[in-house]
Amino acid sequence: MDHDELQAWLRLTLSRGVGNAAARLLLARFGLPQAIFEQSEAALLECVTPAQAKALRAIPPTLADLVETTWEWLQDAPEPGAAARTLLTLGDVGYPRILLNTDDPPLLLYLMGPAARLSSEQPLGERPCLAVVGSRNPTAQGAEHARQFARALQGAGLTIVSGLALGVDAAAHEGALESADLEEDHPATIAVVGTGLDRVYPAANRALAHRIARQGLLVSEYPLGTPPLAPNFPKRNRIISGLSQGTLVVEAALASGSLITARLAAEQGREVFAIPGSIHSPQSRGCHALIRQGAKLVESAQDVLEELSLPAAATSSAAASGPQGLGREHSRQDSPLLQALGYDPMGLDTLLARTGMDAAGLQVQLLELELAGNVARLPGGLFQRVGMA
Repeated sequence: MDHDELQAWLRLTLSRGVGNAAARLLLARFGLPQAIFEQSEAALLECVTPAQAKALRAIPPTLADLVETTWEWLQDAPEPGAAARTLLTLGDVGYPRILLNTDDPPLLLYLMGPAARLSSEQPLGERPCLAVVGSRNPTAQGAEHARQFARALQGAGLTIVSGLALGVDAAAHEGALESADLEEDHPATIAVVGTGLDRVYPAANRALAHRIARQGLLVSEYPLGTPPLAPNFPKRNRIISGLSQGTLVVEAALASGSLITARLAAEQGREVFAIPGSIHSPQSRGCHALIRQGAKLVESAQDVLEELSLPAAATSSAAASGPQGLGREHSRQDSPLLQALGYDPMGLDTLLARTGMDAAGLQVQLLELELAGNVARLPGGLFQRVGMA
């Protein structure tokens, strides 16, 4: 993309009152943005309202500064090991087709990630993707479920898509990165953010965002410098669901923004999955509502893979039964400690009494089972068995 083309695309996105739908009409009628701005007002009125035509004929006051900022951002050669940057337009060959086929694809996608992945011949979104979303304030078990499911499903060949929010989003990104292969051309995880890519929100996830930029991919439709404005976050959810074959909701209250993503996924014709939880937990009520509405109840990573009907090459034994899998079978399921633990939260003292183990040996086995995804560590020093009986 040259400087003039960049200016035309940014001018189109900045034209007051001209949204994505009107912009797509103009592009379909006149071609590239440069051609749109060469049209007379009468020609523009064939596609848009008088107010929109007037806005298109005016030059936005912030255009010049944004063009130079964006041009410099794209041209700056990153330091060795740093993330590369690119900008995809709606007309680019590399624009993700799965997103292009949704009702409201963004005109521009700002990308930041490893240079090898940004220059790959296989466009973004060609590898199967799964959105993993949920509460910003999950229970300890909910956060662990997000991490373990993401790790298993990424290991089975899926790219994990989420929104870089606190809670379930962050846990899902982290789980995907844990099983990432740095030599792959495909990102292990994609973070779709609601700000410009020159900002990180929330600040608490700054280190995670930098890891994703090195090992995954950061995506935004918003111009550089865009602050964390509240309306932008629900809007970006259509990209999270739109890039993905399905959306997995881990934990969500009834008023959770994750339910917006699930609704958008259903409207886009994608699968919706939900993990059930305690009937006493407010963070489970959104998932239970989704299940009542037809979402697929999920107990294992294999449930997701089977529902998506992924090719055999995309699945792996790890997703069904390996130590990262949360599957129905596991080599440790006959562990005496798991049998003693059961599915109710339990403290160390009770476990010591039930098993007759010494404290050091018990702690080691609990850690192994926790890392394997069979045990969740809860607040208050409690442990609980997870997975199938």
